[in-house]
Amino acid sequence: MPRSINHRVFTTFLALLVGLTFRISVDAAEETDTGSVVEVANEIDRLIVTELSSADIQPAPLASDEDFLRRVTFDIAGTLPSPREVTLFGLDPSPHKRAKVIEKLLGTDQYAETWARYWRDVIFSKATNMRAPIVNQSFVSWMTESLKANDGWDEIARAMITADGDVRENGETALIFVQEGNPEDVAGEVSRIFLGIQMQCANCHDHPWDRWKRDEFHELAAFFPRISLRPVREEMRTVTWEVVSLSENTNDPQSRRKQLLANADRIFSFMDRNRDGKLTKDEVQKNPNFARGFDRLLQFGDKNKDGALTKTELKEMPAPMPNQTGRGSSEHFMADLANPASQGTKIDPKFFVTGLSTKTGLDDLERRELLSKYITSTRNDWFARSIVNRMWAEMTGEGFYMPIDDMGPDRTPAYADVLDLLADQFVRHDHDIQWLMQTIATTHTYQRQIRQADETGEALPFASATPTRLRGDQLYSAVLSVLGGSQTARPPRLTGANGGGGGMNRGLRNPRDAFGALFGFDPSTPQADITGNVPQALFMMNSPMLNNQFKASGFTRLAGLLRKYPDDEDAMSELYLMVLAREPSRKELGIFKEFRAEVGSRNEAFEDLMWSLMNSSEFMSKR
Repeated sequence: MPRSINHRVFTTFLALLVGLTFRISVDAAEETDTGSVVEVANEIDRLIVTELSSADIQPAPLASDEDFLRRVTFDIAGTLPSPREVTLFGLDPSPHKRAKVIEKLLGTDQYAETWARYWRDVIFSKATNMRAPIVNQSFVSWMTESLKANDGWDEIARAMITADGDVRENGETALIFVQEGNPEDVAGEVSRIFLGIQMQCANCHDHPWDRWKRDEFHELAAFFPRISLRPVREEMRTVTWEVVSLSENTNDPQSRRKQLLANADRIFSFMDRNRDGKLTKDEVQKNPNFARGFDRLLQFGDKNKDGALTKTELKEMPAPMPNQTGRGSSEHFMADLANPASQGTKIDPKFFVTGLSTKTGLDDLERRELLSKYITSTRNDWFARSIVNRMWAEMTGEGFYMPIDDMGPDRTPAYADVLDLLADQFVRHDHDIQWLMQTIATTHTYQRQIRQADETGEALPFASATPTRLRGDQLYSAVLSVLGGSQTARPPRLTGANGGGGGMNRGLRNPRDAFGALFGFDPSTPQADITGNVPQALFMMNSPMLNNQFKASGFTRLAGLLRKYPDDEDAMSELYLMVLAREPSRKELGIFKEFRAEVGSRNEAFEDLMWSLMNSSEFMSKR
């Protein structure tokens, strides 16, 4: 169809610009050292095509430039490519342009920020601590910097397993803090996230369908009992929390209680200033260490609830139970299910995958550091296989193992030789996450078109691309990308998207986090199990914040677009590029032309078109 003179001039200029720089682009690509990436990607494709051919399945052709650029930009940078980027990429004749854009995206700040928030969602989705949001920002900041520095996945894992300190300052403490320092919960999450193995079912009994025994789960939990969460107070108000290690000799609850009893007379002699035989909050303030734990002493020892503690109440205070959440214990005890009131059986630390144990006399950090070495060791295949399976599934829509965090020796992966190859090369490349993502994105398998199930109704694994729903964080970035362009006076703040949630969502003042609370989901969930809901649909369809941005007047981006492109076809093409990162089809052009004539008002027709595009499943999905 004919285009306006302005659009043709602009397109011709871009073509000339690309032509002038083509030789430079090719030369630069030839000098780039991507041999190992290309070689591994080619071998992955060969193995997959061979297996598909043996099943008489023909793989789908490669996706168009538009679809590839949108897909890889979402996967790596978490947002839409701009209309200009889509146009330039399509005009670029370089055979290396896909490899170049992959490498370019991995070098952006958006890559590190997007994947930091991805790992935030993985960790926080299973949180048991209602205070979890206070470590949100520190975790995202720490993870962003780690990804920017391209720290190895083994370094990142070790940092989270051995973390301590102020949770608002040390983001690596998030994994421990969101599980309240509970040994069983921390152990279950360490196994799920870093090994892809679900062990928590073995907490109370032998695993019902895997080989893992109850003893093995508690041997893993025995690496973590000496973790304690300690409130940091200012003027009698808790301002933050610290992850600290208990010393076996002086700091575990049992030892502290013995010290209190032994020193009760001296404590009262020193602190009971009015000599009434009672200690109050005001009287203990001169001893900050004692004052810090006085509220808990009152909680357990103040029998008559008068807000004070007598010497008798102190001496008769019940002993703390072992393994109390967030308070720590010198050792881990596996509960006796037949006698829950008993202490249970003392369990020593042992890594269930390799059978490696610890020597006696290690303190908390030494135990956790040893476990981190066991987990990230090359002797443990599940560490590399887990992250490879997760990243492959996140980028292609389907993993070798599904669900991605429920792997194990009693399950058979799809394309086992491909998983083994990629995991082995990942280890050889020092657990380099960027290398892994670059290799996956370089494969033809990743770059294939979306194709429906075959005539038998069976899915075609890895024979074509799988459409996936955008995570809440990606969708938020996409909405801002569409609405917050240069024609907008300022990017809209998508506040009010929290959906009224409390608990874990309380205090999410950051608009992105609030939006994620409504649209987010556990990234470990299989795509088939992820569905939209009524509050999400109502927000996208009826939110005043969004609908105000769909107006074709004022300073909205749509208004600027219509002023710039007086020709309806040009304006429609730019709107499709802006929202869907592609040109409209001839059929779509024809439908809109009829609709435009029926409506009459140009502004109203384009407002309705933009609303429909933003609410389409295509906009909310990765194609």
